[in-house]
Amino acid sequence: MFKEPGKVYLIGAGPGDPGLLTLKGKEILSIADVVIYDYLANPELLKYCKEEAEKIYVGKKGGKHTFSQDKINKLLVLKAKEGKVVVRLKGGDPFLFGRGGEEVEELEKHGISFEIVPGVTSALAVPAYAGIPVTHRNYTSTLAIVTGHEADEKKETQVDFNALSKIGTLIFLMGVKKLFYIITNLIESGKKPDTPCAIIQWGTTPFQKTITGTLSDILEKAKNSKISSPAIIVVGEVVKFREKFNWFEKKTLFGKKILVTRTKEQAGKLKTYLENLGAWVYEVPTIQIVPLYNEKILHILKELHHYDWIVFTSENGVKIFYEIVFKNGYDLRILGPLKIAVIGKTTKKSLETLGIKPDLIPEGEYTQEGLSLAFQKLDLRGKKVLLIRAEEGREVLPKALINQGAEVTVLPIYKTVVPENSRERLNKVLEEGIDLITFTSSSTVKNFFFLLEKKESLQGIKFASIGPITSQTLREFGFEPHIEAKEYTVEGLVLAIKEFFDKKEEV
Repeated sequence: MFKEPGKVYLIGAGPGDPGLLTLKGKEILSIADVVIYDYLANPELLKYCKEEAEKIYVGKKGGKHTFSQDKINKLLVLKAKEGKVVVRLKGGDPFLFGRGGEEVEELEKHGISFEIVPGVTSALAVPAYAGIPVTHRNYTSTLAIVTGHEADEKKETQVDFNALSKIGTLIFLMGVKKLFYIITNLIESGKKPDTPCAIIQWGTTPFQKTITGTLSDILEKAKNSKISSPAIIVVGEVVKFREKFNWFEKKTLFGKKILVTRTKEQAGKLKTYLENLGAWVYEVPTIQIVPLYNEKILHILKELHHYDWIVFTSENGVKIFYEIVFKNGYDLRILGPLKIAVIGKTTKKSLETLGIKPDLIPEGEYTQEGLSLAFQKLDLRGKKVLLIRAEEGREVLPKALINQGAEVTVLPIYKTVVPENSRERLNKVLEEGIDLITFTSSSTVKNFFFLLEKKESLQGIKFASIGPITSQTLREFGFEPHIEAKEYTVEGLVLAIKEFFDKKEEV
């Protein structure tokens, strides 16, 4: 995207679910020099920013401001005049009760170029996630969106409750603190006390909480349920659809807090799968992949044509091997007539992204044992096999190949280390409360327990393992996995987690 220095973009961050950010919003975030964001803008969205981008939090929570609106306006002007691309990331939509108009007025006054990127508003998205259509041709074709929090300096309300009482569906944003005032005025203005009503807290997130009732009893229900901000209020006959249309809160992992311990680079796919099932996912990498570069690796590259087989035991091995190949002036032709074996589907996919299909893959069991069985069907006598792997690895496969008569060279091209700054983050997340921890390798288990400060903080937490080798490592630390994938892939792990919680729901 073309960068325009000194320009400010007001971007709607959506209602909470980071997946509801627009494509244009994501694209602009990726080029921003400065991002000024609110409390209701999901911090997950900051991952789309450049690493060097300046990120400034100016949110308001519970009426407490980190920055006044006047200071935010001046900050936007200041950063733009420094010639930077500035993003003002606002919850929901910038122009719907978000004070975006005031910010644009300030920019326009100073002659600063700006652009508005609309966002998905909570007024529509949150009811949808609660199973409430805000309009329905058989019930209402009129809709009003009202702020429940008018400017403090206003002496009189601008909300016309007499007019609102005649509208089919009413959406009140930021109105929980004034719930009594809103209900009282609606009833006094003609809304029937038995009009259906819903309040939805933290809508579109795994912490979503919905209560339903009528204007006559919703206040008591809200008090008993301890509903607080951020929440929206929906009033109208369409609330009746909630019972039949509720889809989000019925997801298998809805509300579950899950800790993913994979590397930062690999966690994305697992995180996405779990979030799609309704989970709230915390990423705390317990391993970091560090490539190895040494004379042995360079020597073997030059002698690669002497080998008959090359074996990859992980997607990391594939990725780093080809980084080394290209960095040293070679390309895919270096493989020549070599046959290629991989340990499982994930490694196979990684290889296929390079346009290469492997010659051998285990059937079913994606472990060193499984690949050893696959090799047993072949004559390896006198064959030279190059095994690409991590610095620390099990010796099952090399020994099995040697027993078949192969000449095996083990070439470590990367090692796993404990990531910096993971300890504090890990123990803080555990203190907040977790339902499930996922482990995708023995290394993630070992490093997890190295980083763990208090074993008692694991009480009540379930453990999910990608396969028997990882499970055995977990047992060595005194913990039995509650879930083990039948297929030793990320997809297999997610399926096993889903089946586990599906069964719990049935019980």
